[in-house]
Amino acid sequence: MKKTDAYEESILKAYDKGELKTKLPDRADLAKFKAAATATFIKDRRFNIRLSSPDLMDIQARAMEEGIPYQTFIASILHKYASGRLTEKPSNLTARSKPGKENTNRSKKAPA
Repeated sequence: MKKTDAYEESILKAYDKGELKTKLPDRADLAKFKAAATATFIKDRRFNIRLSSPDLMDIQARAMEEGIPYQTFIASILHKYASGRLTEKPSNLTARSKPGKENTNRSKKAPA
């Protein structure tokens, strides 16, 4: 289980003291939320994908940490990526040239 940060601790303390009040959504909000959820999570297509065993085991472990089935976890990741909410972190690694090929990134000296 993840450790709580200072903000989360303050929320827990406020809850324990009874300082938090529940605001129930009205019927219009409920209808809007229901329609959005229905449109977002309709699964009307199926596809197959092949993964390496180590990758699948890592995905299953992460899904278990989240407390959801791994297929749901994969679908969630794909949905976030497709909607632009999941982006790749920039890498500090630079591409290496293939053996036997000259690195084109190096500056070339002009002939004298």
